[in-house]
Amino acid sequence: MGDSFREQLLEDTAFLRAEQRLDTELVDKLILQLNRIYPQILTDKEATRFRNLDVPTGVRLGELLTHLQGKGDEACREFYRALHLHVEEVYYSLPTRLRLRDSLNPLPSPQIYSQRNVLNDRGPLFFLGCFGFAVGIAFLYYYGEAKVSGGSRALGLAALGLKRKAQEVLIWYAEEDIMK
Repeated sequence: MGDSFREQLLEDTAFLRAEQRLDTELVDKLILQLNRIYPQILTDKEATRFRNLDVPTGVRLGELLTHLQGKGDEACREFYRALHLHVEEVYYSLPTRLRLRDSLNPLPSPQIYSQRNVLNDRGPLFFLGCFGFAVGIAFLYYYGEAKVSGGSRALGLAALGLKRKAQEVLIWYAEEDIMK
């Protein structure tokens, strides 16, 4: 890739400041990681300043990134390590990581974009129509065919287009209802 970590961090700064997944707790974890493991990069006094909860998280993160860029390439590299350790999904979605992944992959794969699942695009009236139809069928079934639709005559007419055995069963059922 050829870019130094400082240049990469400069490129990723806008993305990191806009990233919603980096909340106050995660920014604090990153600051503590840098402070505890590498006190030469982030001293106790600096860590306290960047952990000030009176300052919005986006501003604190921007100041931290600017401070790390001023410290040099090693500090930026350690920030990337801490980010990879604590917030892996953000680390892999950084613009520089995406560019690196795309440049290393000789066969470009089609981009898969997550979409909202849409089962149909017919709208709410179609749904209400289908729901009304289902309620109607349930109503017919619940109250019985004989009470709502005259029952046996409908079964007798339904038997006209069926094969002989099915026709006999439906006609027998229709005749049984008439005799009752």
